[in-house]
Amino acid sequence: QVQLVESGGGLVQPGGSLRLSCAASRRIVSIADMGWYRQAPGKQRELVANMSSRGSAYYADAVKGRFTISRDNAKKMVYLQMNSLKPEDTADYYCNAQAKAEGRSYLYYWGQGTQVTVSS
Repeated sequence: QVQLVESGGGLVQPGGSLRLSCAASRRIVSIADMGWYRQAPGKQRELVANMSSRGSAYYADAVKGRFTISRDNAKKMVYLQMNSLKPEDTADYYCNAQAKAEGRSYLYYWGQGTQVTVSS
């Protein structure tokens, strides 16, 4: 089974930090883009950050300078370091990958989501 599994969400005070991690299952043999989306209650899912296999990163304007995306291609993992968190960062965060599983072409895969709550 092809899976992306997130971890690292939780409750943090404004100004605090969290680090999200996402691991791709063994059946994934190659990953192109890998990144993070988020969805706040009542809002559409939006791209937060992503990174190509070569390390080229994109950030949404709302998180530039506060969030940092990184990848470990050997471990098939992607991370999101979130600093200076604000209440408006509260959302469910989803890992996304354009990946190739055994015997398949490249497809987009999603994790199950991890909740981030920024509140005092």
